[in-house]
Amino acid sequence: MRIVLVGASGMVGQGVLRACLAAEDVSEIILLARRPLPEVTDPRLRTVIVADLADFQASASEFAAIDACFFCAGVSAFGMSESEYRAITYDLTLHVATQLQQHSPQLTMVYVSGAGADSSEQSRNMWARVRGQTENALLQLGLPRVTILRPALIVPEDGIRSRTAGYRLFYAVLRPFLGPLRRLFPGSVLTTGVIGRAMLNAVRHGVPQAVLAPRQINQLAEAHG
Repeated sequence: MRIVLVGASGMVGQGVLRACLAAEDVSEIILLARRPLPEVTDPRLRTVIVADLADFQASASEFAAIDACFFCAGVSAFGMSESEYRAITYDLTLHVATQLQQHSPQLTMVYVSGAGADSSEQSRNMWARVRGQTENALLQLGLPRVTILRPALIVPEDGIRSRTAGYRLFYAVLRPFLGPLRRLFPGSVLTTGVIGRAMLNAVRHGVPQAVLAPRQINQLAEAHG
């Protein structure tokens, strides 16, 4: 599989990248990033430097025959206006997807959204409404397969840390409880590794429905055959 990964420097993206590097059936991983990841080296890994995703232009020579795009980039809506959040969440996601679709119309789009995203687009919560709009727009692009993941609590593994200070504090305080929570609620609490394996299995095996809640993400991560 040839995979395009967006958001590899974030907490979820780091986990997805590690899952891709551990997968024998992944032949190439193309990172769309503002800078290289110097701590990660692998002959299958290639970084395309994109200072601003809004300016990303996919070329046929680099982005033909892509099997999947794993879109893990995202920001917190805290302190942002709806127009600012929409520009980052909706506009950039759709721009990247349509650019890749031009040269790889059969690719699978796997998008990390969030629990509480509102498909009706009527929520009073701005972030939920914009996330729902983004999900719906991706599903209407005409790609053969779009998979939406809606994780809730995510446990970082293998030393992965969030870039957001507030999240780092959250995980530092809750770290002693994350393992027991995962054992008590295996269908609700995800790990960065589970999300990565689920995204790969969405490409390998397909999914029974487009939008997946945490329990279904866990099940997809364990899929075989």
